Amino acid sequence: MKVVGLIALKDTEAFERYRSQVGQTIACYGGSVVFRGARDQVFWNELGCAEFNAFVEIEFPTSEAATQWANSAEYGALLAVRSEALSVTLFGIT
Repeated sequence: MKVVGLIALKDTEAFERYRSQVGQTIACYGGSVVFRGARDQVFWNELGCAEFNAFVEIEFPTSEAATQWANSAEYGALLAVRSEALSVTLFGIT
């Protein structure tokens, strides 16, 4: 399963702390970060999506593994620093 995150950065220092730890939590559930990047252009925004300036694509072996990661204690421990670092819309694609 692919998990996509649309990210609005708030604090670059906090983001570096978050980014240095989040990969370990993903790996605990068999996942990996496939791609990270900065948003370049928005061609259409008919859904009224909030502004974002970065993007992440994560891959997990199953939908269940992605759900377990998202609700895990390991990832939960990063929520405070994540809130300081960024706002995110995170969704799964099958």
